[in-house]
Amino acid sequence: MSEGQRGQGECAASLLASATGAAEGVRARCEDVFSEACAGRIAHWTLHLAALPAVVDRVVALIAATYPDPSAIPYHSRWRHFGAGGVDRVAELDTLLSTGDEDEWLAARIDLAVTSVLLDAGAGPGWSYRDANGRTYVRSEGLAVASYEMFLAGAFSSDSGAPYRADARALATLDAGRLAQGFQVTAQNPLVGLEGRAALLRRLGETIRDARGGTVYFGEGRHGPARIGHLGGYLRRSARDGSVSAAAVLDAVIGAFGPIWPVRDASLSPGDVWAHSRLGVIPFHKLSQWLTYSLCEPLEWAGLAVVDLDRLTGLAEYRNGGLFVDAGVLVPARAESLDEEHAVGSDLVIEWRALTIALLDRVADGVRARLKLSAEALPLARVLEGGTWKAGRAIAAEKRAGGAPPLRIASDGTVF
Repeated sequence: MSEGQRGQGECAASLLASATGAAEGVRARCEDVFSEACAGRIAHWTLHLAALPAVVDRVVALIAATYPDPSAIPYHSRWRHFGAGGVDRVAELDTLLSTGDEDEWLAARIDLAVTSVLLDAGAGPGWSYRDANGRTYVRSEGLAVASYEMFLAGAFSSDSGAPYRADARALATLDAGRLAQGFQVTAQNPLVGLEGRAALLRRLGETIRDARGGTVYFGEGRHGPARIGHLGGYLRRSARDGSVSAAAVLDAVIGAFGPIWPVRDASLSPGDVWAHSRLGVIPFHKLSQWLTYSLCEPLEWAGLAVVDLDRLTGLAEYRNGGLFVDAGVLVPARAESLDEEHAVGSDLVIEWRALTIALLDRVADGVRARLKLSAEALPLARVLEGGTWKAGRAIAAEKRAGGAPPLRIASDGTVF
């Protein structure tokens, strides 16, 4: 590693330690990797930018087919998946919460969003979920519907008289068996990373319960014991003139949930932060940013304006990243890489994820230019939804039976 690269890594590590400016840290380090790739100085991928306009064409065509008015594109967030199968589960939840006040309404929505997002790591190709009406779902939609129905059943609440919440006591005692039951996991219906998901929710419960910052974000409120949803009150109190920055929401998410992430390396911050053997520390915060996007809507529905959405980055996961591989923008140095399984912390996966984030910014710029819209009118959150994630899923289905992503990654349920 050169002195400049080492300094960049140390600077990023310092940024992450304070959590302030987390989104800027992600984008800056991914741009460093992109610069290295442009110069041909990364080991595992070759960058073919001549193939990028075709990706922009694909995304623009998807937007035109789905959203003739681009201003109607919603944010890329967990709330989209709650509508799987054409069922308006958000309206159903509103009806169930109709007797509560505004604070409880916001808290319950945040309870649901957080638990569902944290259970949203890739399900694997062998898992499906049958909902209460007999409909079957797979992958992200299946995970969303399963977590939604667990939430309505009171699985995350310690009070049977107040089922629609996620509190410290219930989460801290949630085991893999209970999660397997809720997600209909069997030997014939396996879910990738089941133990890791359950452990993540237990650590969440412990974090909410303990004094390691839990009282700041989740502490006792007039609606009962410490719970995830009190984060909504914290963000409301942090607002200035009725608005809050999306980057500030991300910083709060990282500050609030930092202790739940596994520590994979004592020299790194916990969570989705990795050390490349040559390029140094690279943060991604995929689930934290997915969670931030998923909190923006409940906050806006509660009357807050969420500003500066484009300070967040794209999501370094297998649909967005798969889009660039399948479209020929990212070509593996070894063709055999696409037939192998890779560790999340491998140099190959770190490079792929970093390049995905940098390329998503460039696709967003291209889409805006084609549609003659500004970043304010078409923020990255809408491009992702309109968008790159769907394009990644569509091209995967074109190329492989079952729509599996082009790269196989060994997941513990806490990253993707």
